[in-house]
Amino acid sequence: MSKKHRITSLLAILPLFIMLSACSQANEPASEQEQTPDAHQEASANEYVLTDALGNEVDIPTNPERIIASYLEDHLIALGVTPIAQWSIHDGEGVQNYLQDYLTGVEPIPFDLPFEAVTSFSPDLLIMSSAELVSEGKYEQYARIAPTYVVAEETNDNWRETLTQLGDVLNREEEATTVLEGYEAKALEGAEQLSSEIGTNSAAALWLTSNQFFIVSKNVSSGAVLYDDLGITIPATVEKVSESATGNWSAISLEELVELDADYLFLINSDSSDGSEMLDDPLWQNIPAVQQNQVYEFSSDTSWLYSGPIANEQIIDDVLSSLIDK
Repeated sequence: MSKKHRITSLLAILPLFIMLSACSQANEPASEQEQTPDAHQEASANEYVLTDALGNEVDIPTNPERIIASYLEDHLIALGVTPIAQWSIHDGEGVQNYLQDYLTGVEPIPFDLPFEAVTSFSPDLLIMSSAELVSEGKYEQYARIAPTYVVAEETNDNWRETLTQLGDVLNREEEATTVLEGYEAKALEGAEQLSSEIGTNSAAALWLTSNQFFIVSKNVSSGAVLYDDLGITIPATVEKVSESATGNWSAISLEELVELDADYLFLINSDSSDGSEMLDDPLWQNIPAVQQNQVYEFSSDTSWLYSGPIANEQIIDDVLSSLIDK
């Protein structure tokens, strides 16, 4: 073939090579920067992964709108979050009454969180206070309903730690810091007022329910508010009970109460509707604080039986109004 014919042949097939090259490039995957995000990548922009107390990696929605966090409602409200359902007992009749101004229209859900009830609320995030709520294989079933985050292996009585952790989970760290700073300032001011007003006088919190008295331990629930936050002197009886306490409140007999060396008593009375007959007992009448008319009574609807930033601020208000504004 002559040189002229070879050049002519090459020119004839050149367009074919160009077309095949273009097709080959079109079939090659685009670079990572050029690829259009797929559904999974778009979803990951709306969530982040956190490891909970049980080691589960949980995909937390960036802006969850339908949260169930049974018995953690106090903390959520303090962070500016309203749950889609609220903790309840007795078929919804028993709720955390002190929170109801914040939970208007929020429907109750049974405290043990039946799967059917949880599903009916179509939650986009479940927050469990402890491992007990998800034991015996329940975690996997809850996780099928919605991302499920367990706060602690065991019930955590330190509400500050729980609030901080929930701030991390809900991407509200600044709100948690603000709440804690506000609480500490309120408690400090209250402690200074009480120190000036009552000095080293002591106080204790009692709960009367079903004709049985209970006394709060020194470092949990309202006991932590009285003694740790407000600096009120701890009675010897409370110190003794706290050594062997297995819960926030310990049963105590009237005979033991007569020996209670407390200048003031805060009485949470769950028996008020039934007559509170225990308060007519001569032994009760012989308690020094009762004789001095220094018993301050509150209903079980108040926050004294609970713990959290809102509950504890209300307890501080109750103490100050009782001992200072009396």
